[in-house]
Amino acid sequence: MEKLVYDASFKRMPIDLYYARRSVKEVADEMGIDPGRLSKWRQKDSSPSRPTEGLTDEQREIKRLQKELKEAQLERDILKKAISIFSRGDGRYSDS
Repeated sequence: MEKLVYDASFKRMPIDLYYARRSVKEVADEMGIDPGRLSKWRQKDSSPSRPTEGLTDEQREIKRLQKELKEAQLERDILKKAISIFSRGDGRYSDS
Protein backbone atom coordinates (compact mmCIF):
# COMPACT_ATOMS: atom_id res chain seq x y z
CA MET A 1 0.00 0.00 0.00
CA GLU A 2 1.26 3.44 -0.94
CA LYS A 3 1.96 5.82 1.96
CA LEU A 4 0.44 9.27 1.46
CA VAL A 5 2.61 12.28 2.17
CA TYR A 6 0.98 15.65 2.76
CA ASP A 7 2.85 18.92 2.41
CA ALA A 8 2.64 21.69 5.01
CA SER A 9 0.31 23.88 2.93
CA PHE A 10 -2.19 21.04 2.59
CA LYS A 11 -2.04 20.29 6.33
CA ARG A 12 -2.69 23.96 7.11
CA MET A 13 -6.08 23.91 5.31
CA PRO A 14 -7.83 21.26 7.45
CA ILE A 15 -6.26 22.66 10.64
CA ASP A 16 -7.62 26.11 9.84
CA LEU A 17 -11.00 24.62 8.95
CA TYR A 18 -10.99 22.79 12.28
CA TYR A 19 -10.41 26.07 14.15
CA ALA A 20 -13.31 27.60 12.21
CA ARG A 21 -15.75 24.71 12.73
CA ARG A 22 -14.47 22.88 15.84
CA SER A 23 -15.32 19.46 14.35
CA VAL A 24 -12.46 17.11 13.50
CA LYS A 25 -14.81 14.50 11.98
CA GLU A 26 -16.65 17.00 9.77
CA VAL A 27 -13.43 18.54 8.41
CA ALA A 28 -11.72 15.15 7.97
CA ASP A 29 -14.72 13.77 6.05
CA GLU A 30 -14.84 16.85 3.84
CA MET A 31 -11.11 16.75 3.11
CA GLY A 32 -10.99 12.98 2.64
CA ILE A 33 -8.47 12.37 5.40
CA ASP A 34 -8.47 10.23 8.51
CA PRO A 35 -9.82 12.03 11.62
CA GLY A 36 -6.93 10.63 13.68
CA ARG A 37 -4.42 12.12 11.26
CA LEU A 38 -6.12 15.52 11.49
CA SER A 39 -6.11 15.30 15.30
CA LYS A 40 -2.36 14.65 15.26
CA TRP A 41 -1.74 17.57 12.91
CA ARG A 42 -3.89 19.81 15.12
CA GLN A 43 -2.02 18.77 18.28
CA LYS A 44 1.32 19.54 16.63
CA ASP A 45 0.03 22.92 15.43
CA SER A 46 1.56 25.82 17.34
CA SER A 47 -1.21 28.33 16.51
CA PRO A 48 -3.27 29.02 19.62
CA SER A 49 -7.02 29.33 19.28
CA ARG A 50 -8.06 32.91 19.83
CA PRO A 51 -10.17 33.53 22.93
CA THR A 52 -13.14 35.91 22.66
CA GLU A 53 -13.58 36.55 26.38
CA GLY A 54 -13.61 40.18 27.45
CA LEU A 55 -14.68 41.46 24.05
CA THR A 56 -17.62 43.74 23.34
CA ASP A 57 -20.61 42.43 21.37
CA GLU A 58 -19.38 44.30 18.29
CA GLN A 59 -15.89 42.80 18.62
CA ARG A 60 -17.38 39.30 18.97
CA GLU A 61 -19.49 39.90 15.85
CA ILE A 62 -16.39 41.04 13.96
CA LYS A 63 -14.53 37.91 15.10
CA ARG A 64 -17.47 35.73 14.02
CA LEU A 65 -17.61 37.37 10.60
CA GLN A 66 -13.84 37.11 10.19
CA LYS A 67 -14.05 33.41 11.06
CA GLU A 68 -16.89 32.92 8.57
CA LEU A 69 -14.95 34.75 5.86
CA LYS A 70 -11.81 32.73 6.55
CA GLU A 71 -13.80 29.49 6.29
CA ALA A 72 -15.33 30.58 2.98
CA GLN A 73 -11.88 31.52 1.65
CA LEU A 74 -10.44 28.16 2.74
CA GLU A 75 -13.29 26.29 1.08
CA ARG A 76 -12.72 28.32 -2.10
CA ASP A 77 -9.00 27.51 -2.03
CA ILE A 78 -9.73 23.81 -1.51
CA LEU A 79 -12.12 23.81 -4.46
CA LYS A 80 -9.56 25.60 -6.63
CA LYS A 81 -6.94 23.00 -5.73
CA ALA A 82 -9.40 20.16 -6.42
CA ILE A 83 -10.32 21.64 -9.80
CA SER A 84 -6.66 21.89 -10.77
CA ILE A 85 -6.05 18.28 -9.73
CA PHE A 86 -9.09 16.89 -11.54
CA SER A 87 -8.58 18.97 -14.67
CA ARG A 88 -5.06 17.75 -15.36
CA GLY A 89 -4.68 16.27 -18.79
CA ASP A 90 -3.39 12.87 -17.68
CA GLY A 91 -6.80 11.20 -18.12
CA ARG A 92 -6.77 9.63 -14.63
CA TYR A 93 -9.79 11.59 -13.42
CA SER A 94 -11.95 11.73 -16.53
CA ASP A 95 -14.59 9.33 -17.81
CA SER A 96 -12.96 9.05 -21.25
